[in-house]
Amino acid sequence: MNRLVLVWEKLRSSLWFTPALMVAAAVALAVGLIQVESPEGAGRLAARWPRVFGAGAEGSRGLLSAIASSMITVAGVVFSITVVALTLASNQYTPRILRNFMRDRPNQLVIGVLMGVFAYCLVVLRTIRGGEDGVFVPGLAVLGAVLLAFVAIGFLVFFIHHVAESLQATRIVESVADETLEAVDRLFPDPAGDEPEQALSGDGRDLSGAAAWVSLPAHRSGYLQAFDTAALLELAREEGVVVRMEKQIGEFVIQGCPLASISNRPLHERLVQRLNAVCSLGRYRTVEQDAGYGIRQIVDIALKALSPGINDTTTAINCVDYLATILARLVDRSIAAPLHREDGHLLLITRDPTFAGLVAVAFDQIRQNAAGNTAVLGRQLEVLATLRALAPNGERVEVLRGHERLIVETVDRTVPSAHDRARLRERAGVSGLSGTAG
Repeated sequence: MNRLVLVWEKLRSSLWFTPALMVAAAVALAVGLIQVESPEGAGRLAARWPRVFGAGAEGSRGLLSAIASSMITVAGVVFSITVVALTLASNQYTPRILRNFMRDRPNQLVIGVLMGVFAYCLVVLRTIRGGEDGVFVPGLAVLGAVLLAFVAIGFLVFFIHHVAESLQATRIVESVADETLEAVDRLFPDPAGDEPEQALSGDGRDLSGAAAWVSLPAHRSGYLQAFDTAALLELAREEGVVVRMEKQIGEFVIQGCPLASISNRPLHERLVQRLNAVCSLGRYRTVEQDAGYGIRQIVDIALKALSPGINDTTTAINCVDYLATILARLVDRSIAAPLHREDGHLLLITRDPTFAGLVAVAFDQIRQNAAGNTAVLGRQLEVLATLRALAPNGERVEVLRGHERLIVETVDRTVPSAHDRARLRERAGVSGLSGTAG
C-alpha cells in the first residue's frame, strides 16, 4: 500500500473531510444559482410565480436567517449525539471501535448536509439587496435553500435512526467483520494448496545466504501500519541487497530499534530515506494491511461482554459467530509468504501472519475468559468443527484440533456439572480429545 493510499484512508477516517467537501459544494451551488440569475430575471420570476418567488427582500432575508440559525442549532445537537454515541460505544464495547464510528459515512454525510445548508444560506443571504441601491432577490437560490432545508430534515430523521441502529452490538460487530473480510480478500486472494505453509525459521540469515545484516533503526515510535511491498522489491533490486523486515504489520516499533535490515551493504542517507518512505508508522493499528487487527477488535468486544460487570453471553456468542465468518474466509486462503523472489533471487523477507497465529488471536483469550461459560465454549467447539470441514490440508486441521483440545481442557477444569461436561465433549466431535474430568 503506497503512501497516497494511506493518506486517503486517513482522510476517509476523519470526521471533517467529507463535511468540508460538502460545505465547499454547497457554497459553489449557491454562487452558481446566484450567477445564473440576473436582477431582471429575478423580477420576471417573481411576477410570473409570486407564491414561489415573490417573498421580497425582507421576507427572503428572514427565511434564510431562520434556516441558517436552525441548521447550526441542529448541527450542534448532532455533534452532541455523536459524542454521546462515541462515549457509550467506548464504555460498552471497546475504545478501539471509535475509529469505525468516526469513519462512518452516514454520520459524515449528515454533518456535511447540515453545515452545507448553513453555509449555503449565508452566501445567498449576503447577495440580497433592497432599498435605494436597487432590489435583487435571487429567487432560484432562495427556493434552493427551502428545498435543502427539507433535505436536511430528512437527513436528521435518518441520523437518529442510524445512531440507534449503529449502537447495537450486532451492528458494531458486523461492521468490523465486513471491514476485516474486505482486508482478507485484498491481502490473501490466492487459495491455499495441500502443501504446508512456508515457515520462516530463525531470523532469515540461512534463507538469504547473507553474511551480515545492517539494521535500519525506526525514526519514530508507533505501530507499523503498512509497507509498500512493490517499492521494497524495487529498492532491493536497484541496490543489489536483500531487505528483511524486522517487524510484522501491526506490531509496535520503538524509536531507535530495528525496523528493517539489509544484507552486505552499509546504510547511506538515500537508502535510509527510501526505506523510511515505504514504511508507515502511526498512533494506532489499522485494518487495511492488518486483518489480525479486525479480529482483535471483535475479540475485545467479546472480552468486554464476558467481563463480570457486563456478563453479556449473547454478545460474546455473536462475536464468536462473526469470528467464524472471518476464519472461514481465511481457512482456504494462502496466508504465509515471507520470502519474495524475482527470477530465483531472494529480494525481500517479511514477517507475515500465519493461519495458526490468527486462529490463536480469535480463540485463546475468549476461551480463557469464558471459563465455566458452557454457552460460549460450546459455540467455539461448533465453530471449530465447521472450520475443520472447510480446511484444505491436514496442517490447518491439526491447528483447529489443537484449539478443540484446549477448550475441552477448560471445560473439564471449570464446568462443575458432569452432564454439561459430557455434552460439550460430545459436541467437540472427536473422541480422542484429552481432558481430565474435574
